[in-house]
Amino acid sequence: MLIQIHKSKIHRASVTEANLNYVGSITIDEDLMDEAKIYEGERVQIVNNNNGERLETYAIPGERGSGVICLNGAAARKVEVGDIIIIISYALMTPEEAKAYKPIAIFPDDKNQLS
Repeated sequence: MLIQIHKSKIHRASVTEANLNYVGSITIDEDLMDEAKIYEGERVQIVNNNNGERLETYAIPGERGSGVICLNGAAARKVEVGDIIIIISYALMTPEEAKAYKPIAIFPDDKNQLS
């Protein structure tokens, strides 16, 4: 049996852009993706602390060091620039793997940079 476990998260990132006229996804500074072990095309859950919205989409890398957090396509309607969000990834694991796994959490500053 496999269970879905919280793999990693980018906690309290600031939305820098919302692009309705894009195919879809969330663009994330590639430095943040690497640190959180979120992969290009990976399914992620977005939790908006400002309005309570929750949605799922997939991650695409943005320019390294840019701090970009951009919700694209229909997801752009669920955020405002400046909103604080949590980006969560999950993984399928056996119960034994899950017991030993320690989720990754990163905490960018107010400009979405790592200290």
